[in-house]
Amino acid sequence: MLDFSSSGVRPREPMVFIPVPVLALVAVLLAIHAALSWSSELTRDIVYLDYGFIPGRVTISLWPDRLAQLLAGANVDPHTLDVARMWRATTYSHPGLKPWTFLTYALLHGSWTHVGLNCIWIVAFGPPLARRFGATRFFLFFAVTAICGSLLHWLTDWMDFMPLIGASAGASGFMAGAARFMFQPGAPLGPGGASRPPVRAARLSEVLTDRRALIFIGIWLATNIVFGAGARTLGASDAPVAWIAHIGGFVGGLVLFPLFDGAIAWPWRR
Repeated sequence: MLDFSSSGVRPREPMVFIPVPVLALVAVLLAIHAALSWSSELTRDIVYLDYGFIPGRVTISLWPDRLAQLLAGANVDPHTLDVARMWRATTYSHPGLKPWTFLTYALLHGSWTHVGLNCIWIVAFGPPLARRFGATRFFLFFAVTAICGSLLHWLTDWMDFMPLIGASAGASGFMAGAARFMFQPGAPLGPGGASRPPVRAARLSEVLTDRRALIFIGIWLATNIVFGAGARTLGASDAPVAWIAHIGGFVGGLVLFPLFDGAIAWPWRR
């Protein structure tokens, strides 16, 4: 047996190493979509309506008078009539606040392409965060950034009755979280990263003044707008892409990263 410690030769690291929490998250997303794909159309509709996020349902649950205003306006405004029809199709038979949908929408997808693309982004940016956070904080970070995405989506379109589904906001949160330390010296992004101590994460002010980080954020934002806001125009998607939710997840990941970072010394952990 070779003694690598005494010879100074390090064992070869595997070419690809994906932490178990990342694999588990991807497996859950794929399993849920597979189950829905093999289910009846009625079952899929029920799941999407009960667990997808519908902003207008939240708004009407909190302010019931908005429904009366919507129905009254449907008599004179064609656009409002279309919104009222969407309300009847999605919310009339599935009423209530359904607060769990602020998160559960991120576990649902509309196609294999949809879930596949999100899994690719999770595999690309999730590993450094999983190594740094550990499993519990990794899953919590995904959940919180997904909720940030649905919150911003709701705040920007209160009376939208199209169900929001997809893990894109959580994946965007992973990208933003990685930006907090991926440009730091010694950042553990390579295969051998798990064997190195975590580097200090950059402060938000440092990220927003770091040229490399700003280029990364700018490219992400431009790509999100072009392929998100313009997906239907470009023929990349038949359904509208909730790119505002992606921004919500990204901003949430960028700002809230320190709350999950186990590499920092919180006063109550000393």
